[in-house]
Amino acid sequence: MKVENVLIVGGSGFLGRHLAAELARRALRVTIPTRRRERAKHLIVLPTVDVVEADVNAPGVLERLAKGRDAVINLVGILHGNFERAHVELPRAIVAACRAGGVPRLLHVSALGAGPDAPSEYLRSKARGEEVVLGAAALDVTVFRPSVVFGPEDRFLNTFASLARYLPVLALACAQARFQPVYVGDVARAMAQALEKPEAHGKRYELCGPREYTLKALVEYACAATGRHRLVLGLPPSLSYLQARLLEWSPGPLMTRDNYRSMQVPNVCAQDCTLPFGLVPTALEAVAPAYLQ
Repeated sequence: MKVENVLIVGGSGFLGRHLAAELARRALRVTIPTRRRERAKHLIVLPTVDVVEADVNAPGVLERLAKGRDAVINLVGILHGNFERAHVELPRAIVAACRAGGVPRLLHVSALGAGPDAPSEYLRSKARGEEVVLGAAALDVTVFRPSVVFGPEDRFLNTFASLARYLPVLALACAQARFQPVYVGDVARAMAQALEKPEAHGKRYELCGPREYTLKALVEYACAATGRHRLVLGLPPSLSYLQARLLEWSPGPLMTRDNYRSMQVPNVCAQDCTLPFGLVPTALEAVAPAYLQ
């Protein structure tokens, strides 16, 4: 089936702006709901992209927005807050809206390491969300499980680069946690290609970059890329947990105890994993210096 008209739920965020741009380049019509339209000015200028002010959690809104679409894409994810609502109840509502509106195709972003027995509620809720969408009858679903996503405006490398402006020493929880960062442009291209590929129906795709790093190595790289060589100290497990517990009470917390538990699971792909559809992963070193500087 030719896909021409797409609804992106959670499309005003970091991944959403890059995916919307990729779909616009392919001349697809894209609708992105947001509770505050003025915060999505970067999307309004894209050709074929329509930003509408709407609360997708309000009764009947998703059904109205999904009606007549060729596909719906769910990008919603949170690192702290009501995981059940964001990662399980919302996907369930999206599935119901797709059924009511006759939408045949759904793309859903989950998380690498999601599983029913994972140590964090974040990863367990992501697993429950996967089961909700993959269990939907008469709906062609594809799930994506990216590692940490990097690129311009990311909240990962940019956060550490910003901290390095003010702190001569960075005390780092879970310094040996493992990640395999994937470029946001690669994620956007994989999702765009999946829209019209029948072989992607019912599949889960893990998305990773070409290289694995410890968190300490990534923080040191972010500091060096900005010309600020800082001392990065890895905290032992007990102090890592204490730091997470203390930061949990700060506004817009940098870390929570649930984040700490998530980092006990290696955020890396299987050894033989490659990007789908013949895509070649972009190295972090090829992109990050330009935007971190």
